[in-house]
Amino acid sequence: MTRKTIVAALAGVSTLALLTVGLSALPQVESANATPASAAVGKTVDNFMLVDQNGVAWTLRYDKIAPAVVLVTYANGDKTSRDAAKAVEALKAKYPTVEFALIDSSNADNRDSIAAEAKAQGITVPLLADNFQLVGGAMGVTQTGEAYLVDPKTWTVLYHGPVDASGAAKKADGYLAEALEAHVAGKPIAVNDVAVKGKEIAFPDRATKGQWSKISYEKDIAPILVKNCVDCHEPGGIAPWQMTSYEMVKGFSPMIREVLRTDRMPPYNADPTIGHFKEDANLSEADTKTLIHWIEAGSPRGAGDDPLKTEVKQRAEWPLGKPDLIVKIPDYNVPATGVVDYQTPAIASPLKEGKWLKATTFKAGSRQAVHHILAGWLPKMPANGQGFEWNLSMGGYAVGAESNKAPDGWGTYIPPGGAISFQMHYTPFGKAITDHSEVGFYFMDKPPTNMMRQTVLLDPTIVIPAGEARHHERSYIVLPAAIQLYGAQPHAHYRGYSSKLTVIYPDGKQKVLLNLPNYDFNWQREYIFKDLINIPAGSKLVADYIYDNSPMNQSNPDPKKTIQWGDQSFEEMLFTAIRYRWVDETADHKRDDLQEKLQQSEIFTAIDDNMNGKLELAELKSDMLQPLREHFADFDVDHDGSLSPAEFGGAMQAVQKAQQARYEEQQKQHHEENAKANGAPQSSR
Repeated sequence: MTRKTIVAALAGVSTLALLTVGLSALPQVESANATPASAAVGKTVDNFMLVDQNGVAWTLRYDKIAPAVVLVTYANGDKTSRDAAKAVEALKAKYPTVEFALIDSSNADNRDSIAAEAKAQGITVPLLADNFQLVGGAMGVTQTGEAYLVDPKTWTVLYHGPVDASGAAKKADGYLAEALEAHVAGKPIAVNDVAVKGKEIAFPDRATKGQWSKISYEKDIAPILVKNCVDCHEPGGIAPWQMTSYEMVKGFSPMIREVLRTDRMPPYNADPTIGHFKEDANLSEADTKTLIHWIEAGSPRGAGDDPLKTEVKQRAEWPLGKPDLIVKIPDYNVPATGVVDYQTPAIASPLKEGKWLKATTFKAGSRQAVHHILAGWLPKMPANGQGFEWNLSMGGYAVGAESNKAPDGWGTYIPPGGAISFQMHYTPFGKAITDHSEVGFYFMDKPPTNMMRQTVLLDPTIVIPAGEARHHERSYIVLPAAIQLYGAQPHAHYRGYSSKLTVIYPDGKQKVLLNLPNYDFNWQREYIFKDLINIPAGSKLVADYIYDNSPMNQSNPDPKKTIQWGDQSFEEMLFTAIRYRWVDETADHKRDDLQEKLQQSEIFTAIDDNMNGKLELAELKSDMLQPLREHFADFDVDHDGSLSPAEFGGAMQAVQKAQQARYEEQQKQHHEENAKANGAPQSSR
């Protein structure tokens, strides 16, 4: 079980299942003006996504099976808020199937201060940061301590008022607890509107609502779309519809508002409050508000030309320009239905001399059928034309990540001859097709200064219990030498919920480098850091993943199954690829020894969930580790109840030796059975 074999065999990278949303009527737009408390009852709460104190996404309409949803307004340091939070924690314990969330819309608070507040107050329910005030503003929030009891069947407010008597402006005959009890029991709510006495929350945008209809489509809206959206929503682009005119945008404006509020678009999932990235596709607060306010004002056309009609063009066949070399990937006939095993075709490399690779762009023949493509170089052409355990990576493809580029002065050396091998993951979509995919190579005119390296934080031993909504798994690596980190690409499958990459420095200090609060299986991309991140030797890079294997996950193929690692999308992965350079390495001074040292330890650290440098029996949970579990006591040479790296290495050698012996015995028996069937003399034992 070598690290190389595991990485090569399991290096799946996902792709897009195109989001298609039909044209629908504009949803009821919630008033952004402060309203009397009684106006909230019966009102629809539109869908939204906000991030909680742990950096994890919370979406209003994610849990469609909960009997009720409770939202309570909050502000740091406010007594009404803190009292309400304590009462909510008690209600959560009483009603575990009800969804509870606190919403902080205060401009005085931010994600860091909210996380600190939650920790100090012992708040465990999601405390959401309404950074842009779009959620609280639209709901008509005016103060802290306002509780909204929402019916998930209609998404309308059934009760609005304080959580309990401590937050009431005057005594009432019932509060949230009574309303929730009645609703869960299927009974009418006797008291559904009670005045609240909380701290005022200011919403400055409410004063400008009268000006929203004057937002210019030509000067304000179209430029935002051209800058942030048309790269996909153009003729020949990957989006299901094209932004070619005002009329198209107007027709899709209800959907645009919804995907902005839920942060599904633009499809760039990096947490904007953590780190800075090149080609960051997150919309700014100003642009987000401008678009949503324009749509809520009715998407007025206004005066002026339509920039979309003149600026949106046919997408270029090769976005990076004409490649230096175009290689056709062997065609494959994708069936209409069923599960297709990974295909690993190889072709003889056309390179007659060594080249320094600068970039690759993959052009999928069928975006619906091609889930992902990976490419790499092999020193020899496989005799059977199939191969995946390559020596050098040449990049990969997933929808939203078609090109792989190195920074200036960096490159990957591709020797002459050998073979180029591909890993092709196809997903049938109801129609049989023949895929004709290609890859374009871009080479450097002269040797670079720095070598691009890649490795993977993976854990092929993950086990995700059936029905578990927020299951945590972790993998890490220990750097034997200093690196400069260039980019990271997290990857999971249908049950992936969130992902985070953290560095733990030798002195114990930690820093989150990349956070995906709302991991989206439909969009896989590499996140390139704006500036190279210097990480010293001895540091740990840690990949944390949360999985949702519950019925709440609408993409879950089967919440009744315990899930382990596997290639197919209905199985699961923990896989964060990183690209970097060794600080002590140049093109003229290669440090393959550092790369090998890192890779030799990666399986051990993948299994070591608690990161204590030892493997306990409980950490050997995967079926693939059954041989280690069975003989754990034998491998634990020093009898300390755990396996050290040296003991683990010895155990793996023993297991591999036993497996090889079993294989040889099976082959011998098979040979003897064939010989007997053919009348040939059997070999003596």
